[in-house]
Amino acid sequence: MARKVSKKSTKSSQSPSAAKSSQKPKLLSGGNPQIAKGYGAEPVQAYIAAMPEWKRELGERLDAAIERAVPGVYKAVKWNTPFYGFEGQGWFLGFHCFAKYIKVSFFRGTSLRPLPPGTSKQSEVRYLDIREGEFDESQFVAWVKQAAKLPGVKL
Repeated sequence: MARKVSKKSTKSSQSPSAAKSSQKPKLLSGGNPQIAKGYGAEPVQAYIAAMPEWKRELGERLDAAIERAVPGVYKAVKWNTPFYGFEGQGWFLGFHCFAKYIKVSFFRGTSLRPLPPGTSKQSEVRYLDIREGEFDESQFVAWVKQAAKLPGVKL
């Protein structure tokens, strides 16, 4: 399925309060950064920059791997979570910090092969929990490429 790639994918339309770079984001329970809702690369980069400890480097690796696998991917931060998809066509994944791991959500994960290991109460969602030192980048990229070809989820 061909996807329309947005030319706006690197621009941000975040609120003025999110643009205040002098304020360090608050960390919520589990160390998840509290970042204002925004669209484009800027709020996602702010989220990654605020990720604590080893999770920051992993967040940078996740973001870079997604960009390489899906050139022109559209990004946003909603509900303190970075989302990746295609503008106007929905999201195919997001990730979130927890105390001991980062949880990647593949929104149509039951269509991926092999299946990501984590199950969900939501019928199509599958999870990948990545702990320090456990990132299998080649498998992750394979899932990202598959996920980007599936219909996006509107959230």
